[in-house]
Order: sequence, then C-alpha cells, then structure tokens
Amino acid sequence: MPEIPPRRFLRSDPSRRRKMNIETVQRWVFAVILIHIGGSPTLALAAYSPHAEQTKHSTGVGLWIMSGVVGLATAAGVLLIHQRSLVSPWLIVGVLPMAVAAFYLF
Repeated sequence: MPEIPPRRFLRSDPSRRRKMNIETVQRWVFAVILIHIGGSPTLALAAYSPHAEQTKHSTGVGLWIMSGVVGLATAAGVLLIHQRSLVSPWLIVGVLPMAVAAFYLF
C-alpha cells in the first residue's frame, strides 16, 4: 500500500503579501461605521415615507427628502474619509434609497 504524504497547509508567501499601514485600516473601519450609522436611518426613512404619506402627504414627502439628505451626507462623508473628490458618481449610492422610495411615494 502506498504511503500517503502528510498534508501541507498552503500558506501565502509572506514576501507577496501586501502590507497595510494603520491609517488605511483606520479609514476603512471609520468608513464602515459611518455607512452603518448613516445608512440605517436613510433606509428607514425611505422605507417609512410611503406609509407616512398615506396619512398625510407632507409628512411622507418630508421623510423622503430627509432620507435623501442623510444618504447624500453619508456618501459624501465616506468620500471625504478616503480623501476623494466630492464630485463623484458614488454620490448616486447615497440617494438610491430616495429614488426607490419615490416610485412608491408618487
């Protein structure tokens, strides 16, 4: 019976690994926290605005506008954290919940 060689765990070559400095890690962690803190109210306001519109139209529209403002501010904050220009197509991601809610609101 042939002898089975011992298993070797494949490990990436340490010389090929890309090292990240602490500032990059801090930026990403802060950006993820900002996306969570800013994205949750954005989605909640956008989801609740069509329901609030059924009782009073101005309340639903107000929540809808607030969802766009919070989403836009969140997207702009993430761009600023990563030191990118504020004139970016990524701002569309911030107002995307507002655009989806507009379909149900109007």
